[in-house]
Amino acid sequence: MAGDPGRQAGGGAAEEEGKPLSDEAHSAFTPPLGVPLPPPAEDEHPTSEFAIPDGVAEPAQPEPEASAFTQPAGTTPPGAPPPYPGPLAAPLPQPWQDRMRVMLRTPLTERPAPERVALAEGEAPLPVPRILDLTLRIGELLLAGGEGAEDVEAAMLAVGHAFGLDRIETTVTFTLLSVTHQPSLVDDPVTVNRTVRRRGTDYNRLAAVFRLVDDITDEHVHVTLEEAYRRLAEIRRNRHPYPKWALTLASGLLAGAAAVLVGGGPLVFFAAAVGAMAGDRLAWLASARGLPEFYQFVFFAVPPAAIGVALKFADVDVRYSAVITGGLFALLPGRALVAAVQDGLTGYYITASARLLEVLYLFVGIIVGVLMVLYVGVRFGAGFDPDLAVARPERPVVSLLAAMALTATFAVLLQQDRSTLLVVSLNGGVAWLIFGAMHDQAEVSPVFSTGVAAGLVGLFGQLLSRYRYASALPYVTAAIGPLLPGSATYFGLLGLAQGDVNGGIHYLLTAATLALAIAVGVNLGGEMARLFLSRPGTALARDRKSSKRTRGF
Repeated sequence: MAGDPGRQAGGGAAEEEGKPLSDEAHSAFTPPLGVPLPPPAEDEHPTSEFAIPDGVAEPAQPEPEASAFTQPAGTTPPGAPPPYPGPLAAPLPQPWQDRMRVMLRTPLTERPAPERVALAEGEAPLPVPRILDLTLRIGELLLAGGEGAEDVEAAMLAVGHAFGLDRIETTVTFTLLSVTHQPSLVDDPVTVNRTVRRRGTDYNRLAAVFRLVDDITDEHVHVTLEEAYRRLAEIRRNRHPYPKWALTLASGLLAGAAAVLVGGGPLVFFAAAVGAMAGDRLAWLASARGLPEFYQFVFFAVPPAAIGVALKFADVDVRYSAVITGGLFALLPGRALVAAVQDGLTGYYITASARLLEVLYLFVGIIVGVLMVLYVGVRFGAGFDPDLAVARPERPVVSLLAAMALTATFAVLLQQDRSTLLVVSLNGGVAWLIFGAMHDQAEVSPVFSTGVAAGLVGLFGQLLSRYRYASALPYVTAAIGPLLPGSATYFGLLGLAQGDVNGGIHYLLTAATLALAIAVGVNLGGEMARLFLSRPGTALARDRKSSKRTRGF
């Protein structure tokens, strides 16, 4: 092409219209039309006197002068935190309890649905029935050990997801476990269930099951299905960490420590311990004969109350009421009450109702056993004065040591691992210290003081469980022992035995209120720990799901 196309087009258009071109349309440096433009000369490129000639290498830049106070590049000062990975860095993995709890509290329609991946050539399909069976067996051990329904579902969901079953739905009631797996909407669902018929208190076995679930869900620990079955069988076969004679001795020490906690002396401690150990042996005898747990509580409650009434008839200058109260501390079903209220607050109302009914039956058994003895004592002229029993001497150091001893013996009765005894004793001592400071010194309401102390127990227990990747029950249940309403229960039963129905019902309602304060406080403390104290790198607390039953379905 010759010349400027734009100019040629413009000129042709002007000539066609018969208009002459102006002088501004021509330039002295523009070649005439039809003459091609010459190629540019190579030597006409502009250069600079500072430019490096061709063929000469560019000199290397000198390194900046270092300083004695400057950290070398690529190193981190000792003790300094690691560099910030950036907002898009992958967060640290959350514990499986938190991840599965968020999954449970998310509506089914909002849960992430993984895509179905086709099997590769030669790849065996997942053994769905065996995975579901393992999931149910793990849930059975947790539910039989006293774990809350939400935690049981979280463990079952975690095991199923770890072995590749993403589309599963779990259901937990008081006696029935069920899990359903449906690979897709066009496939037939597979549902299996299991009935929990026997319950026992063994927190050492509970901790072992939690360790198994933690290893199954850990990406860095490869646990096969056969290995998980083998470890689960070993957990079932393991013996309790304490023999029967140690449990009987722990029952006596618990009752003695509780008697000292409410104002008793050395003689009261000995009398309460003897009564509790005799009641424990009677309860074991009733259990061996196949009697229900209701009658076992009745037989357990009789010896401590009988010893207290005998001391009153013997006119011994001791706090006989403390002997009976100490025996009540060893019987009050605090573990079942905390689990019942926790299930109710998390939306499992059927399981919560069944647990509360169980607590009611056990409490009625205690009332029947103690009330029979007190009624016989009143009919034979034993003058019980509840006003003398109300006055409690102020012995802060002795009370604190008694509270810690009560907590430790309670932990032994719960079959906890020996490594947790010291920690849970300190937790119980702190709870009693907070209660005493608020109720005795600041004169705060006993219900509010009990709730605050129980809240701290739940908070510390949840922190310890997150630190050790275990269940929170071993760190919480025994620590609430000093807060149980043993004195209010005794005064209520004494009022009923003496014919003061209004006074007795008043004290029994007070005991029920204190028990609910303990349960709600423990649950609130645990929820606060989960809400605000997340691990570094995890999602923010504001993204945490609320209870599924409060989301409108």
